[in-house]
Amino acid sequence: MTDRYAVIGNPIGHTKSPLIHGSFGQATGQDIEYGAIEGSLERFADDVHAFRKAGGRGLNVTAPFKLQALALATERLERAELAGATNVLKFEGDRIIADNFDGVGLTRDIQSNLGFSLKGARMLVLGSGGAVRGALLPFLAQQPAELVLANRTLSKAVDLGAQFAVHGPVHARAYADLARERFDIVINGTSASLKAELPPVPAETLQNATLAYELAYGKGLTPFLRLAQNAGVPKLADGVGMLVEQAAEAFLWWRGVRPDTRAVIERMTVPLV
Repeated sequence: MTDRYAVIGNPIGHTKSPLIHGSFGQATGQDIEYGAIEGSLERFADDVHAFRKAGGRGLNVTAPFKLQALALATERLERAELAGATNVLKFEGDRIIADNFDGVGLTRDIQSNLGFSLKGARMLVLGSGGAVRGALLPFLAQQPAELVLANRTLSKAVDLGAQFAVHGPVHARAYADLARERFDIVINGTSASLKAELPPVPAETLQNATLAYELAYGKGLTPFLRLAQNAGVPKLADGVGMLVEQAAEAFLWWRGVRPDTRAVIERMTVPLV
């Protein structure tokens, strides 16, 4: 019998998940069906339970339901618990198990696909939303020299840094204090690029960086990436690799086999021009 999976979000028309997981299923010979569900903003739990009753085995979860999905879970794995959000659920009998592969996918893309080691690196992460929260534990597990969080509201970065400080050297900064600092890797986890805006990071901060990474994908040369390009950063990347790699981790968790990601990443990559 074909096993059913889906992604749930609102809106959902832009999702690439059916394309990605459909490609994974074909490549690995897994008998799966993968769809997209536009979840109700008022009845998210009902939508999840209806999918389970219809035979659903797992769900990817995207905005705005990552917090609600975590609350719905009967079991929360450590990454989801620390992130305070989940991007994937697995259904086993009466169990709803939550994990978070956003940060795992991002870390794998940076290290395995782009070839940048996080060990010993000075990292700057802009923003403090769900994607950033999901990335901190996988980042710190790679033993960077320092991970600095910057946010418009400094108190949010301070609180987030305090939560993860037991896992490694993470500190908070105000944007205005970054001009005097230099980093190896700078990651934009703010929502600014979704609105074609630039986060208030000083250009000087990017001058010594070797990689500038934009979590948004398919937007071409965003204002953040253009700032990095003008600052002379040699490698620019957007979040398409993260998207595909986190999907591969979810596929492995659900199916027990990890698909190759290279062909899917190449197919989905939009030139940064």
